Amino acid sequence: MTQKHPDFEQEHERLTYTKKYMQQLLDESKRDVKSAQENIRHAMADLDYLDSSLSYMNILTNARFFEMARSQKEGLEAIQQKPYFARIHFQKDGEDSEMLYIGKTSLFHRETQEPIIVDWRSPVANVYYDGRLGDIEYDVREDTFTGHLFSKRQYTIEKGELQSVRDIDLTTNDELLQEALSGKADVRLTEIVSTIQAEQNEIIRAHLKQPILVQGAAGSGKTTIALHRISYFLYTMGEHFPAEKLMILAPSKLFMDYIADVLPELGVSKICQTTYAEYVLQATNIKLKLTDSNLKLAALTEQDAPDEMMLWQSRMKGSLFYKELIDAYLEQYEKSVADQFEDIYIEKYRIMHGARLKKLFLHDFAYMPIEKRLDRIKVILQSHVRQKKKEILLMLNKKFDEALDQALFGIRDAAKRKSEVTKFIDERDRRIPLIERESKTTASAYLKRFKKANIKKMYRDFVTDENLINDHTLQWTNEQRLSFHKTNSIETWEIEDLAPLYYMHARLKGIPDEWKMRVVFIDEVQDYSIFQLYALKEGLETDMFTMVGDLAQGIHSYRALTSWDPVVELFPRATYKTLQKSYRTTIEIMDMANSILLQMDEDLPLVEPVVRHGIDPQFYEMTTIDGQRIVTLLQEIRSRGHHSIALICKTTTEAKSIASQLEDFLPIQLLSDHSDIDQEKLLIVPSHLAKGLEFDAVLIVAIDIPFRQHSIDRKLLYVAMTRPMHELHLIAPTREYFLLND
Repeated sequence: MTQKHPDFEQEHERLTYTKKYMQQLLDESKRDVKSAQENIRHAMADLDYLDSSLSYMNILTNARFFEMARSQKEGLEAIQQKPYFARIHFQKDGEDSEMLYIGKTSLFHRETQEPIIVDWRSPVANVYYDGRLGDIEYDVREDTFTGHLFSKRQYTIEKGELQSVRDIDLTTNDELLQEALSGKADVRLTEIVSTIQAEQNEIIRAHLKQPILVQGAAGSGKTTIALHRISYFLYTMGEHFPAEKLMILAPSKLFMDYIADVLPELGVSKICQTTYAEYVLQATNIKLKLTDSNLKLAALTEQDAPDEMMLWQSRMKGSLFYKELIDAYLEQYEKSVADQFEDIYIEKYRIMHGARLKKLFLHDFAYMPIEKRLDRIKVILQSHVRQKKKEILLMLNKKFDEALDQALFGIRDAAKRKSEVTKFIDERDRRIPLIERESKTTASAYLKRFKKANIKKMYRDFVTDENLINDHTLQWTNEQRLSFHKTNSIETWEIEDLAPLYYMHARLKGIPDEWKMRVVFIDEVQDYSIFQLYALKEGLETDMFTMVGDLAQGIHSYRALTSWDPVVELFPRATYKTLQKSYRTTIEIMDMANSILLQMDEDLPLVEPVVRHGIDPQFYEMTTIDGQRIVTLLQEIRSRGHHSIALICKTTTEAKSIASQLEDFLPIQLLSDHSDIDQEKLLIVPSHLAKGLEFDAVLIVAIDIPFRQHSIDRKLLYVAMTRPMHELHLIAPTREYFLLND
């Protein structure tokens, strides 16, 4: 039996005090919520449309109070079972030393304003994550503070009960981390805040007003770092950046479901969580049906020899050269719009020269999307028309007055005088109302010549414009040119077409305010092309991107990034960080995954697993799926306390085949992009969907379709091998199916 910490009873009392104080606040919050609801009900009942201002103000005040009380209640309930996870004994220079307890949110004593719990995102909490014992310094906004860290302490608290207390220094292993890593896959994401490591903390708290790019090995905590950086961002910059203007681009809907519980745990809600494809289609409001990008991946992994033209075209559409082709097309379009400007008149009077309007369009407003320029020109025209109309009417009235005077006093013949006067009055009565009417619609009528762009149609015109493509692609071979024309002669829409559509929309119409995010977090950024990133940066008009990825897991490298160099070039202000330490899996499993990493085309450093041992990966020779043997293997794995288990296949085809063969033997779930994960079943997952997920144990099955010595296959295998936390089992006719020769 492990010995209790000497301060265990004292810490137990501190936890009891914290819980009691929280309960007291909770009871008050519940009363406040109820009271605010009652007040709103009474105010609604008293609402009189003749004199409603007082009741209306009452409703607004109580609604705000209700929201505050409810927010405090929900915040307290969220941490009630685990108020804090660590403590530092710290003394800031010139002040008394204090014990600061660190948790997921702050809690202060109402009367004394003493901190009962300090938020993990606060500057002083950084001392816990980064600080060595002894003299240290930490930053608060632009200032640096110094002090002395006497001790760091960690707690295990379960269901409101103190389980253990540990003191940490440089010579002891971080036991809480070890305990978390040996735990279950389905709870790790939500508990990471208590085990953030120094190199992860550095990225979470890196300069928030600058972009950051992280190359992180499988299991290094890339996703959790991105999520915690969002939480830290809102904590630090929330008053300047509302959550609605932050967006996380996830690789799939399945992945969004996987992280669904984490952001609320971190006190983050309202943030836009979506996939790249979904975001582009919503931001542009373009209606089209995308072909399943995984079909192309499947074709490339199932063909004996990859289709080189397919690979070339996917790669080319994600390049900045393709953007330059579109730029050439848009320049033509811009010129055709500019050529439509001509002098504008009211009646016979010129309001503005066409040359001036053209200059406004091509030069003065060149920084704006084309249709926004036209909107601005319309406003200028309307202003000019109002001004000129006044001048014209003043001039005309003066002219008619003078003509009438001359007729009245200059013509002796009464009949002739009457005729002239009548003529002038009729002309005045006809022309002045006409000018009044015409001036109201002059700007709108003039701008009707400029038709709104149909982005979808324009893009189709672009890809089928053989003259433009031929003129600007002299470096292409005839085979490439023919392939491009042939592929695009049929209207199909692939994920590779989204960047150009979004880019064209941004250049022609601009991105609507509701979709103009100010801060972007991208997970699995290695699966983006440089054109996708360029288009997003242009359309959103910001470079505040947090991008995390792993080139070793770039299973879509045929259309996406194979190096970080273009990204660093695109984001010159970006900080570049690497995380080579894996916290997910055991040394034994990582050694095998590293052997695959060594076979890759990219020169990537080996992953360093944290010191955690487990059983060696096991190989089972099977030429057909033996359902009973799989059942026995699962029973053995579960007997060792493992809960979430996945069976990963190279392709969707094989995953479906194995699912049909196993469904009579045990409860299974074949995962698709839209699945809700059921941890009680054996999860059967195509390798491309496994990316970003983790499980207690993994079975990789390659009965009919081996992994080949091909760039995509090696990455799919590496992804599959790096999913398990504790156990890896390989099932195939031979070890060569897994690119293992020993």
